[in-house]
Amino acid sequence: MGTMTNTVMVEKAKVSKINEVDFDNLPFGSVYSDHMLVCDYKDGKWNAPKIMPYQPLTLDPSAKIFHYGQSIFEGMKAYKDDEGSIWLFRPLENFKRLNKSAKRIAIPELPEEYFMEGLTTLLQLDSDWIPQNPGSSLYVRPFILASGTGFHASPADEYKFIIACAPSGAYFSGKVRVLIEENYSRAANGGVGYAKAGGNYAGQFYPTQLAIDKGYNQVIWTDDNTHEYIEEAGAMNIFVRINDTLITGPTSDRILDGITRKSILDIAEDEGIATEVRKISVTEVVEAAKNGSLKEMFGAGTAAVVSPIAGFGYKETDYDLPELTNSYASLLKKRITDIQYNRAEDKFGWRYKV
Repeated sequence: MGTMTNTVMVEKAKVSKINEVDFDNLPFGSVYSDHMLVCDYKDGKWNAPKIMPYQPLTLDPSAKIFHYGQSIFEGMKAYKDDEGSIWLFRPLENFKRLNKSAKRIAIPELPEEYFMEGLTTLLQLDSDWIPQNPGSSLYVRPFILASGTGFHASPADEYKFIIACAPSGAYFSGKVRVLIEENYSRAANGGVGYAKAGGNYAGQFYPTQLAIDKGYNQVIWTDDNTHEYIEEAGAMNIFVRINDTLITGPTSDRILDGITRKSILDIAEDEGIATEVRKISVTEVVEAAKNGSLKEMFGAGTAAVVSPIAGFGYKETDYDLPELTNSYASLLKKRITDIQYNRAEDKFGWRYKV
């Protein structure tokens, strides 16, 4: 028999898997907690969410997710401080962006109470799964998929909203080497680049593998029209430091409005770092690398927070970036993670107690 919160039905797992997990050696995103949240859209409305033991889904072969790709997701983390309190980082921004993505992919928007109460109830139930090792966290994946059936090319009439969680170690990829893309595009004007749609990521895998085959770790995406302007670093927003100014591209139809990106801009301003939000041309970056004014490049996103770039390739030429003792990347990452883990003052009001 399950229990009920205000709007969430809870069915607890009979046996926990937690004792099978080595929390000192956690991979990223491939070990899953005991429970998940499922909320179904049927008959024109979202039904109350249910929390149940983590388990496989059963879907009809004609479910439209398989044929027309109606799928969106978010990436979040839950943290525990030294006192054992649970914290989220700007969760309402994730909720707003989920619904922004939903609208673009013709998925019904989700009620805020279902998202927030479902999320907090799930985290309280699986609180023991939130690791406290340095750099570790509980990765939280909210997503919506089209479960309604039919081969007709139209939006589904049924959907599933799910939240699943994965205790994860520090996401450390080291400094990466990237290839500036001259042919393929991640997104186009009027498209779905600003949405966290599953298909955006599927389309990245092939060009990224081509870059890996050439000895790089990731791709720097350029604009779809001219390939003259850099836009994103793999699945992350990108920042470029020329001299002492930190520059990032403006959000658009093509660029995801990253929560970490927004946070970095606010913290940089608080630190007195000069910032510019504007188009960044490939030519400008190459020239800055040649004349020594290019000091840093880094990706910004939920998983790694900040991922420094050690060098980049363009038109068969490689360019190395200097190794700085006091980089903006390390400063900004520390400021954000200190807020996330409740180690420092949160003057921005970003931290959310569960």
